[in-house]
Amino acid sequence: MRAVTVPLDTDLDLNDIARADGYLFVREGVGFAGRGVAARVPVDDAVGFLAAIDHDDRTGGATGPIAIGALPFLPGAPADLIVPAAVVGKSAAGHRWITTIDDADESLLPATEPEPTASNWSIRPGVDVEHYLAAVASARDAVRGGRMDKAVIARPIQVEADRPIDVHAVLRRLKATFGSSYRFSVDGFIGASPELLVGVDGDIVSAHPLAGTTRTTGDPKLDAALAAELQASAKNQIEHRVAIEMVRDTLLPYCSYLDWAPEPSIVKVANVQHLGSQAEGMLSKPTATVVELVRALQPTPAVGGYPRSAAIELITEVEGFERGVYGGAVGWCDGSGNGQWAVSLRCAELSDDRRSARLVAGGGIVADSDPHAELAETQAKFQAMLSAIVRP
Repeated sequence: MRAVTVPLDTDLDLNDIARADGYLFVREGVGFAGRGVAARVPVDDAVGFLAAIDHDDRTGGATGPIAIGALPFLPGAPADLIVPAAVVGKSAAGHRWITTIDDADESLLPATEPEPTASNWSIRPGVDVEHYLAAVASARDAVRGGRMDKAVIARPIQVEADRPIDVHAVLRRLKATFGSSYRFSVDGFIGASPELLVGVDGDIVSAHPLAGTTRTTGDPKLDAALAAELQASAKNQIEHRVAIEMVRDTLLPYCSYLDWAPEPSIVKVANVQHLGSQAEGMLSKPTATVVELVRALQPTPAVGGYPRSAAIELITEVEGFERGVYGGAVGWCDGSGNGQWAVSLRCAELSDDRRSARLVAGGGIVADSDPHAELAETQAKFQAMLSAIVRP
């Protein structure tokens, strides 16, 4: 394979390059959009595969060929990444470029603008609500009994329409509402995750685990009061501490140093507020690749629980459905081992005909968790994707 990277003078919207059938990973206008498929490769082979591509870089430092995709929730599960035939990149410094593989002839301009549509919609639980409440109670009792410190219990809903869901239009709505989140689209898996699992840029590694949630209301004063309650909540502080300590302890062996925020801050998105802690460090040499770090971290206590093996065992026992890629990781890597991966949250898995979507939301369960309060939290979290998809 041979790749050529050239500067791009036109400032294109990455959402409009990906459209309904391409690939996207972007946050605040920085990221990648790809079209076509040059190859599909196992995730653990992706960095080596990309490094072996003959790359003619005519920009003086662009990323070049990348692989993009999603990993399932279960640790170590197999997954393939896609190497787009053509990929447009945009950096935080404002640089833009296009990489094509083997003279790929991929049109980058949008064929059409998304058109407003009106559909008939139905929404139904993927798991009976009473089953979910019982699962939360089981997890709470397991924590009280000392079996684990925390478990994350989730539930799915099914959204169905009488016409195909317009992915391009959904991506634009997510950009308008969740521009500060990591927005993605890969083979019918779309979403806007607020949580960076891990990023690698040269020898710099970063992570931003989130755990602990409250709602937003649109009223700044009330939202500030809810944020203060969240920071003062012993239940949410315990949930968050478990997450940041696991990320710290997992990354430290790969680092010459690692700094993290002493206290969590509020991360506010359109529909909810989270406790978040930023971590950043320098990788020891030889540096680990971003894929290696994703494998080591995923799933974190923010989506699984702690200890991980006990939490996953409980989730498998009580949730009543298979998570698939929900709670896994979605992102990209290059041939140098750089990349960014977000936790697969606030997401939807679309059917092949695009007439249905499965959404999943969950929350961390600790000793004083209340099942009905957890149900309300999932309802708030579902609004992110529901508001982007459902247009009656």
